[in-house]
Amino acid sequence: MNSVSIAARRMLCALGLSLAGLAAPQPSHAATTTASTPAGTPTTEAGTQADPLDSPRWEDMKKVIFDGQPVVFDDRITVTGPAVAEDALNVPITADASAVPGVEEMIVFADFNPILKVLRFEPGSARASLGFRIKLQQSSPIRVAARTVDGVWRVGGTWVTTTGGGCTLPSLGSGSPEWQERLNEVNGRLWPRIGGGERLRMHLIHPMDTGLAAGIPAFHIEDIVITDEAGQVLSRIQPLEPVAENPSFTLDFAAAAPGTRVHVGGRDNNGNRIDAWVTR
Repeated sequence: MNSVSIAARRMLCALGLSLAGLAAPQPSHAATTTASTPAGTPTTEAGTQADPLDSPRWEDMKKVIFDGQPVVFDDRITVTGPAVAEDALNVPITADASAVPGVEEMIVFADFNPILKVLRFEPGSARASLGFRIKLQQSSPIRVAARTVDGVWRVGGTWVTTTGGGCTLPSLGSGSPEWQERLNEVNGRLWPRIGGGERLRMHLIHPMDTGLAAGIPAFHIEDIVITDEAGQVLSRIQPLEPVAENPSFTLDFAAAAPGTRVHVGGRDNNGNRIDAWVTR
């Protein structure tokens, strides 16, 4: 790469950081307590308060994602990602709702992606926190909504700036015969965590095509179920098209599963099965 292109990249990153700072205003510290929100929790009513991320699409998101269900903004729900993502095909994200008790389900979505929903996560025995990578079509708020036992969706998020195009580019694997030989292969490991419990890190081989690239149909993993040796379900992930190619997931469990391994099962939208054991 010549010096001119390097300089151009540096200027682009600097501009992106500036735009990210402008696009993401500081969240309001005002909190409103509702009948469905315990007093003292750091939440604001999503129906009456301005969007903390100031996205012009938030009202559309409420209708499409939640369809009239109760929604509140909650500072305890966090999304961690790069301020500027240089690779729109692989944007690392951590969605964390572990500070909120009683989380039963989490949904991740991106306001300005052509396919809004990124994934659905049922923590089960895991902490309500998930690390993964996504594709972004353009700069966008990335949000996580966590549904608690009271039926309320609690929302947090962050802006990620990128040059875009991640959802309409073909996967790298679509041009190689290797993925056909290794499709749905799982590599992973369990590690003990300081303070107790254990961490599961797994990597799956799959092109995760969105169906938006010319001549390439949608082809993605749609269900991953993690169970212990006795078949007890520990956690569930339902990825959608915007999850990055050859997806990786990181989960933390408060207590180690019985036995020496966990099973990772599931399928993609063409019916190809996932069937693997991950050991300590």
